[in-house]
Amino acid sequence: MIRSLYRDKDGQRTNDLTAEQLAAALHTADGVLWLDFEGEPPERCEPILHETFGFHPLAVDDALQENHVPKLDDWENYLYVVLHAIIFDRTEGDGGHVDTIELDVFLGRDYMVTHHDQPIAALNQVWASAQRDPRHMTKGADHLLYLLSDELANSYMAAADEMDDALDEVEAELFDRPTSRVLERLFRLKRSLLRMRRNIAPQREVFNKLARDDYAVVNSQERIFFRGVYDHLVRFYDINESMRDLVSGAMDTYLSVINNRLNDVMKTLTLITTLFMPISFVAGFFGMNFFQPVLPPEPWTGPGALIAALLIIVATPTSMYLWMRRRRWM
Repeated sequence: MIRSLYRDKDGQRTNDLTAEQLAAALHTADGVLWLDFEGEPPERCEPILHETFGFHPLAVDDALQENHVPKLDDWENYLYVVLHAIIFDRTEGDGGHVDTIELDVFLGRDYMVTHHDQPIAALNQVWASAQRDPRHMTKGADHLLYLLSDELANSYMAAADEMDDALDEVEAELFDRPTSRVLERLFRLKRSLLRMRRNIAPQREVFNKLARDDYAVVNSQERIFFRGVYDHLVRFYDINESMRDLVSGAMDTYLSVINNRLNDVMKTLTLITTLFMPISFVAGFFGMNFFQPVLPPEPWTGPGALIAALLIIVATPTSMYLWMRRRRWM
């Protein structure tokens, strides 16, 4: 899908411009153009990016053919910015799954071109806002980039909240049902947090450059807005680190609960073995040959010996049990 939004100097808004209208809009002063490519094949995007906008072939190749971590390239007349949208999908499996969508942005003085292979909710929200409120486009293309960046940062916080809820559910199961499934969910969360961290760290530096460096296509008054986005990403990075510590602590708790349960099992088995050891000794000593016809009769095979053996078998483990309770071993 290729869609475009143009607002001229008189405040007139035009949607879905033709190729000729795009070329004319680029040569019109005081207008703002936003062109968006969503899921379009490279053969449809390249002619517009090369011929209409005149972007460098390396920049076009980076946008259409390559996958990059967040970065910023200054081509003097325009900026090439790579951002990542983060999606946390809890339906992917227990613990959730983090996916990223690359967003390539070409920012000029009076235009912004975006390219992405999949729909991005944050971008669609900014697009709808720009159509609904014309004031967003009157402030320039760099302000549109700020709005898009700010919405992406808000989506990161929403993903962090969902991951925090998923972590709370896992922690609730740690003491009730500490199974291997819980451990698997913890590992999924840890991998998701690591993937988010790998994307947020370079993206934070992108906005640090936009907020501090002097670029020809970024108005000096807009830098403070990018500084706000940078602050949001710094805070989100700290939240990510805290959640990673919580996941590591939850894994340690899981191992502790499993070890405690194992200790309880071993304690029970040891108690049973200890209580039955004297019974085994008594049974082995007497041989359990009572009422055996022996001539002449022996006192060890008579009824008296049977009663004595039964008393010993009952009294010995009972007394040992009471002694262990008194020593608080159980």
